[in-house]
Formats: sequence, C-alpha cells, structure tokens
Amino acid sequence: MKDWAAPIVATALFAILSPGLVFQIPGRNRPVDFLNMKTSIGAILVHALLYGLLLILFLVVLNFHLYVY
Repeated sequence: MKDWAAPIVATALFAILSPGLVFQIPGRNRPVDFLNMKTSIGAILVHALLYGLLLILFLVVLNFHLYVY
C-alpha cells in the first residue's frame, strides 16, 4: 500500500496556484485578477506563501492520506 496524498495534493496546488493561470493575488490593477496570464514578483511571493500554508494544512494539520494498492 502506498500513500499518494502528498504528490497529488502538491501537484494540484501547484497547478491551481501558479500566478496568472487561474487567478493572481495581488493583481496589476485589482486586488485579484482572473486568467490574465501575467505575473509579478509580489504575486509570486503571495502564491508561494499560500502554497506552503495549504500544503501544511492538508498534509500536517488534516493528516490527509490516499492509499493505493
């Protein structure tokens, strides 16, 4: 039995939280921009912080596991 939760959660969060792909916090003209495909240093830092916090939430606090045989 192998636990696949960590790579699946990390990959999904990385895809969703890529700055400019789905949303960008902070945006260039607004606090949140959607689907603008542009990024900035501030947005990269905010998304990296969110990524780390959500990884800690799912893998440490909630102790999320997905076992595959």
